[in-house]
Amino acid sequence: HNLPPGLEYLNQLDQIIIHQQVELLEAILGTETSSKYEIKNHLGQRVYFAVEENGCFDRKLCSPIRSFTIRIADNAGREVIRVIRPLRCNSCWFPCFLQELEVQSPPGTIAGYVVQNWDPFLPKFTIQNQSKEDVLKIIGPYATCGCFEDVDFEVKALNEMTTIGKISKYWSGFVNNVFTNTANFGIQVPVDLDVRIKAVMIGACFLIDLMFFENSLDGL
Repeated sequence: HNLPPGLEYLNQLDQIIIHQQVELLEAILGTETSSKYEIKNHLGQRVYFAVEENGCFDRKLCSPIRSFTIRIADNAGREVIRVIRPLRCNSCWFPCFLQELEVQSPPGTIAGYVVQNWDPFLPKFTIQNQSKEDVLKIIGPYATCGCFEDVDFEVKALNEMTTIGKISKYWSGFVNNVFTNTANFGIQVPVDLDVRIKAVMIGACFLIDLMFFENSLDGL
């Protein structure tokens, strides 16, 4: 009941696959272009399509800390989720200016936030609802290089003791990672999780991609 328009697709999902599409120019010349993603269910059926909006200056000089707006549309072309990332610091030495991501659904209405938490060793984030109340934690590994395997960011309860899901960066092979910088992620969460929080988890996945896997050699 009272689901934001378009989020009914997420209502029965406990697994979400995010696949980055690679532009021909980027694949051949290594030129960074605006990111485009397909968001699929566990059967590989596309439920959303996402496009990153920012300037060439941001992509060239500010990546991977660049600001962006990602517009997520359903298969009818209706924008249902908007992810907004301001330009923030990406260093544990600046705890006052860490990452914060805003997720809207429908566009213009806050669904929740992803807030980076300061930690000298581990990637840590808090998932918040529209009222900025803490809901979940995301804790990554000490090293995100992967070394020919998947990299898992665990989704935990607020006490950080109980794991309820994960965001995984799938290793997709040497050629893809080095030459095309493609990304494939999986999100696993409880099926009964609030669909607004599921939308925020998609935003968290984009943030993790930009922060830790934007470099084409990451994920090997």
